[in-house]
Amino acid sequence: MDTFSVAGNTTVVDGQTSDAGANGFMDRLDDFPAAPKDSGRKSAKKPRWSAMPPKDEVPRVQEQFVATTDYFEGGDREFLVTIGKSGLLPALQKLDDQLKASGRNTLLSKKQPVRWTGKEIAPGCLGLINHGGLPKLLTKPGRYPGFPLANWWARKWSGSKGLSDAVIEFLGLTVVQVSQNQAAVISDPQNHVFVVKNSGFVAFAIEGSYEVLAVIDQTHLSTPIPDRVTKATLGWSHEVKMRSKTGGGKEQEYVVALFLNIPANNCAILQRGDDLELLAAGQHCITNPNVTLRGLFTLGENQLEMPTKDILTRDQVPVQLTIYLKWQLTEPLKLTTHGYSTPFDALRDKTQSILTQIVAHLDYSSMVKQRSLGPDNMDNGDEEGQSAFLDALRTRAMDEMHLAALEYGIVLKDLAVIDRKFKGEIAATMDKLTTRALQAQVEAANVDRENSNKIKQEEGILAVAQIKAKTRNTQADADAYNVVAAARAQAQSTQIAAEAQAEAVRLAARAEADAIRLKSGANADVSDQFAREMEMRRLEIQRIAQFGSKTIFVPTEGVGAHLGNAMAMGMALTMGNEKGKAH
Repeated sequence: MDTFSVAGNTTVVDGQTSDAGANGFMDRLDDFPAAPKDSGRKSAKKPRWSAMPPKDEVPRVQEQFVATTDYFEGGDREFLVTIGKSGLLPALQKLDDQLKASGRNTLLSKKQPVRWTGKEIAPGCLGLINHGGLPKLLTKPGRYPGFPLANWWARKWSGSKGLSDAVIEFLGLTVVQVSQNQAAVISDPQNHVFVVKNSGFVAFAIEGSYEVLAVIDQTHLSTPIPDRVTKATLGWSHEVKMRSKTGGGKEQEYVVALFLNIPANNCAILQRGDDLELLAAGQHCITNPNVTLRGLFTLGENQLEMPTKDILTRDQVPVQLTIYLKWQLTEPLKLTTHGYSTPFDALRDKTQSILTQIVAHLDYSSMVKQRSLGPDNMDNGDEEGQSAFLDALRTRAMDEMHLAALEYGIVLKDLAVIDRKFKGEIAATMDKLTTRALQAQVEAANVDRENSNKIKQEEGILAVAQIKAKTRNTQADADAYNVVAAARAQAQSTQIAAEAQAEAVRLAARAEADAIRLKSGANADVSDQFAREMEMRRLEIQRIAQFGSKTIFVPTEGVGAHLGNAMAMGMALTMGNEKGKAH
């Protein structure tokens, strides 16, 4: 693990952490050109280096302003050991050797682990023991038996901590380990604040204590810094505060470090006294109390619409303009040197001044001709396009604004007047005329709308009638077709039924004839006389059976032949008598 720490009263200005650690970064400072020694106070009004340096040149670094100092190498740091590539345990062993060499109690315990009972320490952890108010550490994993199996006189078990924990604080012992994206802010026993990045240390304070104020995630800071004009986020910041007791015993908080996360294409301006310096995009930390953050700026394009203050024309008619501005900040140091916190503030004041001068030489009549002014309508060839207002904007406003913006490090890319509003009596008169014209337009539009609605209504009625007529014709055609089809189907059905019935009659007659023919043939073939007589009798019986059971046979020959008329007369009288009684 590489060491990269910063001493107090310094400003950290670094992008990516060097693999060589702090020493490697300090060695690379010799590659940059040194600052002029005779700059003195005269450089207070000039930027330290250009806000937009050439691509083939490296910006100059002022060592008095942004130089970094290794806290671990500055002065006598007793009982403080940095954590190297070998890890935490060798650093603890080195600190233990220093304490032993100075005649003080050692840090590492001599207890040995067992397997069968006691407090358990898992691999990758440290055991903490309070030995009479002094820290003792158990570094070997295993079980440590208690009293009376081991000597625990004046000792108390205080739990365990992980070897990879970012911060361990225990009875004056301080362990700090931070990763590449973290930064730890620490206050030493003398209240000197320093920052540790991508490294760590082990320290034991004999007098006072090392206090870890915060461990910061440098890429996810808590407080956004918005542009108060465009509302865009320029970056993020986080303040680290330390509590201190004053003479009256009252605690107060003091800001001891400021972390900045500046996205790409943005920058920050730092100030120390009368000196200004540009801070490029990246993650940064400020611990020097003499260095303050002046502001954050974006180097991209911005656009905004803004109303101006009331401006008087040459004939004393007040007018308010709404203008469109598009700009890009290229040299933030120039803007900050003039005392502006945003490019909009500088452009607003200068735009108001220039437009006031232009409008003061124009008449009301010349301004009424054109509603808006911009690149889209400045090249017209007619007289209206070549009005005095447009000419003044094209020849004076754009040129003067461009030159004025360059003084503040701003490139003005577009300026247009998109609206104007007159005030006073003339404005009221114009409003009345405009209101009347609008009312007339509205009335005409209403009449046209009503006529159009009537025409559309009549057209709709006609269309509905045509559709209904077509529907009726279609329905009549369908009904006629259904009648014809039904009649044709009925005729065909009757014809088929008649043909079927005739065929059935023919078949029945043919079958009956065949049967009679067969019977006749059979009877003719009978040669026995008795059989013939019997057949004749059977035919007679069948013939008589056809008369029914109520038939009365009257002989017509012989003795009873003369009784037929008398019986018929008697039966007729009886039937007539019965009918008379019924009535």
